[in-house]
Amino acid sequence: MGTLNHHNHDAASYGARLADDYDAIYGGVFDTDGAVDRLTRLAAGGRVLEFGVGTGRIALPLADRGLDVWGIDGSPGMLERLREKPGGEKVSTVCGDFATASADGQFDLVILLVNTIYAMPTQDDQVACFANAARHLAPGGMFVIEAWVPDPPRGDGLGVRARRLGRGFAGLVIEDHDAGRQILSTTQIIIGESGETRSFPIVHRYAWPAELDLMARINGMALMDRWADWHCLPFDTHSVNHISVWQKT
Repeated sequence: MGTLNHHNHDAASYGARLADDYDAIYGGVFDTDGAVDRLTRLAAGGRVLEFGVGTGRIALPLADRGLDVWGIDGSPGMLERLREKPGGEKVSTVCGDFATASADGQFDLVILLVNTIYAMPTQDDQVACFANAARHLAPGGMFVIEAWVPDPPRGDGLGVRARRLGRGFAGLVIEDHDAGRQILSTTQIIIGESGETRSFPIVHRYAWPAELDLMARINGMALMDRWADWHCLPFDTHSVNHISVWQKT
């Protein structure tokens, strides 16, 4: 399998492929209740901006709790699904690249969840994303990222693994690893319960937590907390995911 061109990734293309079925494919996979509870506490009644808001899995329940919630996403299809849902009018949205797009005003909490930081194709793009978060944060505001801890394929750089999806779907991921650029070029294969399949490329430019901490630091933010899950399980050497919270200093 040849390495995919990581610059070909764009959120609009991803949304066009998956917007209609996104909620079904990933239903029940993520700890939505835990995330919403923790983020509500962190927001403390303030304004919330979600980068990569998608179909509103997190933004809608946060808005239902009375928070002023905004979302930025590069996929018009995803934002259309969000607006069609009950309460969709409560979330103000901006269609654009969350590394550069702007929402009105300052926010107490900016969030970027489910590994979406790795969708940024280069380190420079990821630094720009941190800079955009810092621009939107009020003094003392917090930037929260949820991501997996890198564990790329060894040996020849190729890997195949199963992925847990929503009820009625099975997932297979074929990975091609470029260690020098920290790039995982993947083909995601989704199999429905009636046997239909679809496949699409997703490219991850992964970064270890310490690298993300440096991106935060050069944009005026300092690490405040890091957990292994939304219930504040301590982060340690065995953790496969992390919830990181940086505060604007």
